[in-house]
Amino acid sequence: MARPLLRVASAACLAWLVTANLQADDWPAWRGPRGDGHCLDTGYPLEWSATKNVRWKVPLPGPGNSTPVICGQRVFVSCASNAGQVRSLICFQRDAGSSLWQQDVEYTEEEPSHTNNPYCSASPVTDGERVIVWHGSAGLYAYDVDGTRLWHRDLGKFEHVWGNCSSPLIHGDLVILNAGPGLNAYLTAVDKHTGTDVWRRDFPDMVSQEIDELRGSWSTPVIASLGGRDLLLVSLPMRLHALDPLTGSDIWSCEGLGKVSYTSPLPSEEAIVAMSGYHGPAMGVKPGGNGDVTSTHRLWIHEEAPPQRVGAGVIVKDCVYILNEPGIAWCIDLLTGEILWKQRLSTAPSWSSACYADGRLYVNDLEGTTFVLQPDESECIVLARNELGEQMRASLAFSQGQIFARTYQHLFCLEVAK
Repeated sequence: MARPLLRVASAACLAWLVTANLQADDWPAWRGPRGDGHCLDTGYPLEWSATKNVRWKVPLPGPGNSTPVICGQRVFVSCASNAGQVRSLICFQRDAGSSLWQQDVEYTEEEPSHTNNPYCSASPVTDGERVIVWHGSAGLYAYDVDGTRLWHRDLGKFEHVWGNCSSPLIHGDLVILNAGPGLNAYLTAVDKHTGTDVWRRDFPDMVSQEIDELRGSWSTPVIASLGGRDLLLVSLPMRLHALDPLTGSDIWSCEGLGKVSYTSPLPSEEAIVAMSGYHGPAMGVKPGGNGDVTSTHRLWIHEEAPPQRVGAGVIVKDCVYILNEPGIAWCIDLLTGEILWKQRLSTAPSWSSACYADGRLYVNDLEGTTFVLQPDESECIVLARNELGEQMRASLAFSQGQIFARTYQHLFCLEVAK
């Protein structure tokens, strides 16, 4: 049965990133200009391969799970080499893929991580004047878009057996970071011009007692303008939190998440969807309220050991679409949590977050195969299956008709052949 169209974003939700130096069709941050996986323009290829609809591909100095970000003619990607002892931010020229500059940071101290989570898994973020990158224990760095270092912050040592990957975001004059997980874990905001502290929040549930404790948040926060105010939404162990992004103070929180969270929250005017990792619960929450809104605003919760979620889903109209880690696509009703359909897309796992571009869903598996789906609440409609043939855990980035795919070996620029 068809349901009414739901508004999944508002114009105000875009304003926090679009400045005089950014265009609406840039991809300046993890999951795009609004942090929700939605692309704002059209003209993207439906099909490609390692040779078809490839404008260029360039080798990378090491494997990685971070996603490229794009601003005008610059493409930025974080990457680690030499077993993580060299942590880099690389800037490529958009038209030809030539390297414009590379800034390396050496870090020789021991820092644990999972073999499937190489160092520098946090994506950069840019406001068109500066680009910010978090290198874990090596620190938070700001450069201008021409590669000159502006400032550096030592945020402490981060120790968890699965490493880290939460990406920084820019909101006004602030850089906000979910710093952790592990023995040292907290939320922080620093001045984007100087790197000086603005606020910090410590939540006891974020912190592990041992580096191998299965607890922590790898979730990148999201800014959403809902109910006439900006909210900083972040999935932490046990709760979804809505904070004032300027001060870090509490607005509301909702209980229901597990001890592990990987995905970013998915905001809309009607519901915010938050999902745990490691087979933990998923839930939908009605925006609004103050304090603990669990009993008043939680719309639904799935607690029956749902499949592992690593990549985030995307909201289209009144449905949530996600490719779970085992390679099974789900369509979930946004307001009720009803599972409308499931279909296996791949025998390979997936860590990719889904994106919505040009009226289609794009999501890839670990073998470098991207599945293009038609959003449909009644059935899974696969429009294309595109193989690059290289290991891939990063998500795709979209800008001005070009798709940027980061594998463990290369950075690809894909577009419709002219």
